[in-house]
Parts: sequence; C-alpha cells; structure tokens
Amino acid sequence: MSPTPVTETSGDDSDQKTSPENTIQLKIEIPETEPLETLRDVWNGVVNPPVCSIKSENADDKSGSFDKDNTFSISESITNSVGAENGDSDLVPENGNGGGVKTTSLLKHSPSLGMGILEDFLEVPIGGSGKNDGLENGSATSMMDEAWSQLAKAFIAYRGQPVGTIAAIDTKESDKKESDTKESDTKQSDTKESVKEILNYNQVFVRDFFPSALACLMKTNPDSDVVKNFLLKTLHLQGWEKRIDNFTLGEGVMPASFKVFHDPVRQKEVLQADFGGSAIGRVAPVDSGFWWIILLRSYTKRTHDYSLSELPEVQRGIRLILNLCLSDGFDTFPTLLCADGCSMIDRRMGIYGYPIEIQALFFFALRCAKQLLKPEHVDNKEFLKRIDKRITALSYHIQNYYWLDFTQLNNIYRYKTEEYSHTAVNKFNVIPESIPEWLFEFMPLRGGYFIGNVSPARMDFRWFLLGNCIAILSCLATPAQATAVMDLIEERWEALIGEMPLKIVYPALEGHEWNTVTGCDPKNTRWSYHNGGSWPVLLWLLTAASIKTGRPQIAKRAIELVEQRLEKDGWPEYYDGISGRYVGKQARKFQTWSITGYLVAKLMIENPSNLLLVSLEEDKKISKPKLTRSTSWTC
Repeated sequence: MSPTPVTETSGDDSDQKTSPENTIQLKIEIPETEPLETLRDVWNGVVNPPVCSIKSENADDKSGSFDKDNTFSISESITNSVGAENGDSDLVPENGNGGGVKTTSLLKHSPSLGMGILEDFLEVPIGGSGKNDGLENGSATSMMDEAWSQLAKAFIAYRGQPVGTIAAIDTKESDKKESDTKESDTKQSDTKESVKEILNYNQVFVRDFFPSALACLMKTNPDSDVVKNFLLKTLHLQGWEKRIDNFTLGEGVMPASFKVFHDPVRQKEVLQADFGGSAIGRVAPVDSGFWWIILLRSYTKRTHDYSLSELPEVQRGIRLILNLCLSDGFDTFPTLLCADGCSMIDRRMGIYGYPIEIQALFFFALRCAKQLLKPEHVDNKEFLKRIDKRITALSYHIQNYYWLDFTQLNNIYRYKTEEYSHTAVNKFNVIPESIPEWLFEFMPLRGGYFIGNVSPARMDFRWFLLGNCIAILSCLATPAQATAVMDLIEERWEALIGEMPLKIVYPALEGHEWNTVTGCDPKNTRWSYHNGGSWPVLLWLLTAASIKTGRPQIAKRAIELVEQRLEKDGWPEYYDGISGRYVGKQARKFQTWSITGYLVAKLMIENPSNLLLVSLEEDKKISKPKLTRSTSWTC
C-alpha cells in the first residue's frame, strides 16, 4: 500500500516527470584543476602507513570534525601512478586485459615515496576536472566527457529544482518520443510496454544516488544544490506515515526510492516514496538511512554548509534513523539483525542475519553522526553516549569475529565444539565441517577479509566487496586488516576482478545450494546479477580503499579494464560470467551508478584529496582487539 503522495506546487500539465524528456539537462562543466596549498600531514595519511590516518589526530572532536582547509598535495609519482623510483611503473598484464595476472610489488606502497620528495609535490585542491590534464590518454578523456554528458541526462526535477538522478535512462522511452507519426493506439501500446520495461528504474534510489552525489561534489565547482535538495527531500519523506498492508513502519525509516510524476487528476507534481512495499522482497531498506547520514557528512565536508546539518529537523532525522538501531531489545550482539534483501543485494541471497555490508555501513553512519550531532543540544547528549558505546562494541565484535585470514581459518578448522562455558573460544559453536571446500584453495597465505555473516552455528565465508571496502573507509578495519584486504584482492585478482570489475560476491551459489538459498531465483543464476555478477559501480569503492591504503595502482589497473569496454557496451548495470566477460542478461543500459561509479573513481585517482569526502580517520579512542591463538585446539 503506497503512502499518500504529498501535495506540491503545480507542475507542467502535459508532462510526465519520470520520462526522459522531462529529466533535467544540467550543464556539467569540466573545469581545469587549480593549485592550492601543500599539507604535509595529509600526505602521510594517504601514502604512508598507518592506513586509517587521513588528516587529523583527534578523530571525532566536534571542533575538528570538518577541516576548513580541504586541500592537500600529492606526489607526482602518485598522480601519475608510478610505483616508485625503482622502475616498477611499466607493469603490463600478460594477456592484455588484466585477468589472471600475478601482481607484483608495484601494487604495494613503496617506501621510496617518502617525505624526501616533498619539494616536487603537485599542488592539487579538493575537487576534480574530469579532464586528463596530460595524465591520461585521449580515449579516457573522451570517456569522461561522455560520462558527464550521460549523467546530465539522468537528473530529475521537482518544483523546478533537481532532486536526484534516476536509476537508468530508458532508451526505449527516449526513442519513442521521436516516433510522433505513429497512430494513437500504437502510441498507447508502446507507452504501456515502456512502463513495463523500465519497472522502477525511473525512480531516485537513495543508495544509487550516492555516487551521483559524490560526482557532483568532487567537481572543482561542485553542484552542491542537487545534493542539498536530495537530502532535504528524502528527510521530508521520512516524516510520512509508512504503512505496508496494515503494519506501520518505524518513524526513522528512510525510503528506498521516490519518483516524481504529474498527477493528471490533481494537475500537480507529486512525489511517491517506496519504503519497501513495492520492492521485490517487500523488505524495508536498512541501508538507506546510513547512506543518507554518510552523504550529509560528505556534503558538509565539501561545502562547509554547517547550517544544513545543524537544522533542528536534520538533527532529529539523524536521531530517528539511529534510534531504530540503538533501541534496546533481545540482542546479545552489537550487530544489526536484518532480513534478506535489505541492502544493495535486494533479493534472496542468504544474507539474512548480520551481513557485513549493513554492519560496516552502520559503523560508518555512527561515526558520521558523532561528527554531525551538536553535543550542546539537550536531546543529543545521552544519544552521543549511546553512540560511543555502540561504536566500541561493534568494532570489537567485527574485528574479532568476522575477520578471516589463513591463521584464523586454520584455527576454525581445529575448533572444538559444544563449549558451554563463558571462556569458550568457539563462541558461536561453528562446526569445522561446515567450512566450504572452495575456501581452502581461495585463502592465500598473504591477505584476509571480513566474512559475510556471523550468527549462532553459522559463518557465511563468502567475500562481499562493498562491506570490506566500507570497513576500510570507515576505519572499522584496523590498519593491518585494511592492508590484508588489499593483499587478498591483489592475490586473487582473477577471481575478484576478472575482465570487468568488480565481483559483488564471491563465489557464486550453484546447484542444490542455489536451489535452497535463492529459491531457484532465475535472475540470480550462477555468476549473474547478485550471485557473483560483476558491478562497475563498485569501482569507486575499490578506488577509495586503494588510495586510503596507499596503493592507488590497484585502482588504476581496475579503471583501465573498465575503460576498455564500459562505454562501448552502453554503461550496463552489471556483467555476467565467472570473469565478468558478458553484459548481464537482464542488465539495463545507461545505468546511472555505473556511469557515476566510473566518474568518482577517476576523480579520486586524478585527485586523491577527494578521498576525504568518503573516508574517516582512525579514532585512537576505540580499543583494538587482540586476536589471540585459539586455546581450543586439539592436540
């Protein structure tokens, strides 16, 4: 049951706002990079260990939450992605496409890129041009220009102001408007077919808009108005009464998406939000509120518009979102219990329980909220204390129980079971025989990752890229763990990156396991869509994590793979196949977040200072757990 649309000002009586002819054609300027001042401390944060130290030592101090100076300098070596002074910069994949090539020391931080070459720094401001500035070839520049052009077509207006980007440009609908000589009944038939075809891809999704917002903010002259409009409009939708059938959702739930259309009866523009009632799984989006808080922090960081985050309604909106997660209940863990289909993987894929993606986003949102909430506000004092306690407990739990590397895998392999005491090491009573066979071959001696899920007697050992990258950006991962995650990507490049970045999950479910876990989902067949498909949008996350760990060459290598095909293939939503070779069987073309994922990756790799918009520095106050050797080993 859809919520009652709000009544807004009159729009154009003859136009449907969700059709491409009514999307906003914004002029995307691609300005040149402008030099600003050099900051030595940020150079240490981006290039030198520790991994999770970006700019300030006092991580969550309110006064230092948003640095007024948003600039720092980068070495010419990093800008051009040269590995070091040792001549490692000419690494070329043996097969020409990057797949299956054993990586070399080029992909690691080089100690030769130290403070001794500060005199040769290139001074670069936050933001980016999209131009190559002599650093990239003409083909890459042309692809950037095309990406900006396609992004401009995706903006949609409400009350004459851009409020977001639709999920995908419907090319069938665009072609239809050129065929104005058809008979009336034929037009009606085509319209119905188009509506059926686009499904909900003509809506503004909160999670989909996030990379679009970053692209707008990372420009040298940021388009911040559309981001501000989006934040305020979704906050307004949060205040709706949210009912599905006869059940009312929590007050703080954010919409999964919303659409703008012209009501022919009321002759006005109206909004309609979806809080999960129209989704495939009929599940509320747990991640939407977290993305909203993180984007609010990115907006404030870039624009210095503190007035937005300090509005009473915005402060209240943050509290409502997190109050859903911090409320007392029956939980014995600090992690969030979730249903299948509550995040980017919005279909049945066995992520029910405590999925790493949601836990990492939760942690990220908690730390952002700690910066955004005003401590002097009477309603925030106790709330901030609850946030502090949850951050400490959550970081310990994830770092201790979700982390898997070769040593920990060997520990689990030798676990005892049925340990009833509070001193038990195998606290979740995981049966060693439940370890899947593929994992023993997949796990390298060098590297590690956060597994997909941990709950009683169950460990989901699958690799989920989004959760691991968010863990790095939010500093949920320790510096050593962040480095190990990048080591794993390097060691298992062919499996996790392949011919088209990046695998959303590895490995794919197949056979009887696919039968039982997905319910025979025909869209999530093996190595397709959410079941091991390759998603170009994830490129921005890999790029951000690579820069933060001081290994930008990993991102550059992935970007080069994307540039070989993504534009030629029509910016598809996802790719199929074990190596991501084929355009997805049901993939939409001109998918907005495939376009913006590439744009944001390029803007960050050309100007690593943009990382500051999506990365937090390490909070020294959070205690780090020590992962001790298991005492339950058998002799």
